[in-house]
Amino acid sequence: MKPIFLVLPLVALVACATPREACIRDAQRQVTLLNQQIATTQGNIDRGYALAEVQDIRTITTTCTGTNEDGSTFTFPCQETRTITRQEPVAINVAEERAKLADLIERRDAAAEATNARIQQCIAMHPE
Repeated sequence: MKPIFLVLPLVALVACATPREACIRDAQRQVTLLNQQIATTQGNIDRGYALAEVQDIRTITTTCTGTNEDGSTFTFPCQETRTITRQEPVAINVAEERAKLADLIERRDAAAEATNARIQQCIAMHPE
């Protein structure tokens, strides 16, 4: 189960953005994604390995409660299935990661120029 209470304030903040702010955020989306990929790739190079998310399904014995017909409660052992996500090291080719990093930086620099032009359009379309 995902914590919905964390998502709702974010949705409320996005809904409160002015048209200008929304336009600028949309214009910056590609550069933001490329920056995240650059950070991940740089981390892989620094560590010498990548981290992959692995999900394990485990059955855990726990204590459950029930209610009798007369309204009294009782406890009994029961099993619960849980999915646990963990990170596992994965071997990488550091030379390929460096080439990937150089490509991502080049793409980000090109995207940044286009983003600046789109931001200027946003400012012109939505003056405050």
